[in-house]
Amino acid sequence: MSDDPVSDRGVWFRVESSSAASAVRRAAERLGAQLGLGESRTADLAIVAAELTSNLVKHAEDGSLLLRPARGEQEAGVELIAIDSGPGMADLTVSSQDGHSTTGTLGIGLGAIVRQASWFDGYSFPGRGTVLAVQVWPGRSGEWERPWVGGLTRPLTGESVSGDGYAWRIVEGRRQVLVCDGLGHGPLASAAADAALDAFRRAPAGPPATVVQHLHRAMSHTRGAALAVAEPDPAAGVLRYSGLGNISAAVVTADGRRRGLVSLPGIAGHQRPPVREYDYPFHHDALLVMHSDGVVDRWQLDDHPGLVDRSPVVVAATVLRDAGVRRDDACVVVTRAWT
Repeated sequence: MSDDPVSDRGVWFRVESSSAASAVRRAAERLGAQLGLGESRTADLAIVAAELTSNLVKHAEDGSLLLRPARGEQEAGVELIAIDSGPGMADLTVSSQDGHSTTGTLGIGLGAIVRQASWFDGYSFPGRGTVLAVQVWPGRSGEWERPWVGGLTRPLTGESVSGDGYAWRIVEGRRQVLVCDGLGHGPLASAAADAALDAFRRAPAGPPATVVQHLHRAMSHTRGAALAVAEPDPAAGVLRYSGLGNISAAVVTADGRRRGLVSLPGIAGHQRPPVREYDYPFHHDALLVMHSDGVVDRWQLDDHPGLVDRSPVVVAATVLRDAGVRRDDACVVVTRAWT
């Protein structure tokens, strides 16, 4: 990793040996300094980064870690998301207490992470691996990520940037989420996704179909993208949705049933694609999962007991681990009806 500022999409590390720990720690310290975290909290962040990578080396299979900024309205923090396919833990709460160990060590790793973190969440299941999400803010309790939505992107293996992206906003009381997939890979695909994200943030208030039309017009100078905009309205029990191209989305109910959502053929920014909006039931116990075609559509949340109760970013990271492919950019976003 260079000394260049880390983008909000973050940087991924493969954690296969103890040598990765120092690289992750140095990168976290640089990001903390870039964001003005302060000397004391940057030192806490370094402990978190070191312990997360140490846990991956000791316990994980196919371990990886995402480092990225976490932004609130008034300040910024640092988020680390550790993902593995290792043996997992039967009780993550017990394992995060000081003194608990599964390898004969002192067992202080997860306890140290929890103590230094402003916010912590995770999910683990025996035989299926572990996902841990940690945020470190200037204060001990920061403006941690909005509980109603969370997601992450990962570039194609060998690429430094991803052509996939996501964003959310609240405008005139409307909660809206965008997932986009720039055509192809590499910098040009990333530029198309960035154009979609910028246009989405600046779009006037309106229902999803209106926003998609706005994005289509704003992206005419790019190679184009598949994209979808969702508007959850749990008070009305409705999800409004408009999509173009191969963005997949499904509403998952509390009993694990999935209902796929309709995206029409087309490319935002090219020709004149058909844009329509569809309404779906979306009650208080529902989740919306949206993802690019870098994630195969065979995931099942009910394979992971208790996962639906975790934060959206932990759910999204679990889906990415289980269903993401390395030969394509990948993006997963999860939105919950309740907060």
